[in-house]
Amino acid sequence: MSRAARPPRAGATRRVRVVAAALALLALGGCATIYEYLPVPPSFSLRWLWGDSRKPGPLPELTPSAAASINWQAAVGKAVPGFAPLVLSDAVYAASTDGGISRIDPATGRTVWRASATRTLSAGPGADGNVVVVGTDKGDVLAFDASNGNPKWTARVSTEIVSPPRVADGVVAVFAGDGSIHALNAADGSKKWVFQRAAPALTVRNFAGGVSTRGGLFFGTAGGRLLAIDMLTGITGWDAAVANPRGATELERIADVTSLPVVDQQQVCAVAYQGRVACFDVTRGNLNWSRDVSSLTGLAVDARYLYVTDDKGAVHALDKATGASVWKQDRLAARKIGGPQLVGDFVGVVDVEGYLHLMSATNGAYVGRLATDGTAPTSQPALFSGSALWQSAGGNLYAVTAK
Repeated sequence: MSRAARPPRAGATRRVRVVAAALALLALGGCATIYEYLPVPPSFSLRWLWGDSRKPGPLPELTPSAAASINWQAAVGKAVPGFAPLVLSDAVYAASTDGGISRIDPATGRTVWRASATRTLSAGPGADGNVVVVGTDKGDVLAFDASNGNPKWTARVSTEIVSPPRVADGVVAVFAGDGSIHALNAADGSKKWVFQRAAPALTVRNFAGGVSTRGGLFFGTAGGRLLAIDMLTGITGWDAAVANPRGATELERIADVTSLPVVDQQQVCAVAYQGRVACFDVTRGNLNWSRDVSSLTGLAVDARYLYVTDDKGAVHALDKATGASVWKQDRLAARKIGGPQLVGDFVGVVDVEGYLHLMSATNGAYVGRLATDGTAPTSQPALFSGSALWQSAGGNLYAVTAK
């Protein structure tokens, strides 16, 4: 997308020019990926993920009653959105745009091995106990031995790889920029199946990918759908609506799922931009409940509640069984925060300047914060042995707990 005609910063004029820019893209034909021109509120714009130069608001006043601490940190190389650390029981994997791939000891943060893809990466990593997989903006898929980092095989898919691959049941699921999913044999990279469906005219660029568990691959799509497909065969088990596009213009009709779903024993939940949070029966895809919340950044869940950061920068706790509102915390709305994650007994979010902010899981009270390297996270933090784990744009991996 051209950056020559940036939209105005506020008001109705901005809205008109945003729509005009989108319509101009539509006139060129085909579908387009929108991120810089999204009509999201100034307090929470996707633009910070791509180098928004505007500073966040001031840090809120805080009387701390909780303390976060860094268990360990590791230098893994600079990265951009689309890069997220992968947590396994015996290893943490991370990758960087310069082609670096690292295996980290989850107990100590020590680098076990570091390999190079010898080319620029656009996403990754995905892994299981045998293979680590990354991707490039040329559609190259590169696999490495999980035990020592030695190259294993290469393959190619339709276009750039925008999300971390998922590896399970001997299958590598690769998410391409055109919305397709390519399943490769984890042993040799041979093709197994391809999933493809038509995309809306305008979409939000989705860096999340999907979640693989219990033989299924759960992922959200442009247009607000949540799908469960068989990892081995690519057959769709169920297809449900998280949100239904509505509005008079293509911009108003954007209702994309842009973050990872969360899956527990009974249900799987997802959230859409300009849409809602919805939870479905994990086996049949029947809707359990839904609630109107618009989000670009994701969900977290514990035994009682589901947590979501909305597109205005407020964090919500919803009853996991019913969707009823439990609390809302909006003191961080000016800080350009990302998706939530559990940090010990607290809920944490990381802002564009690398601060981890802690909230009480019980009532949402703002109770603590921790400074890191001053750069934004490249993804929603991952859950990590009672801690939160995230990669910073500045090239550091942080394992953080709180008490």
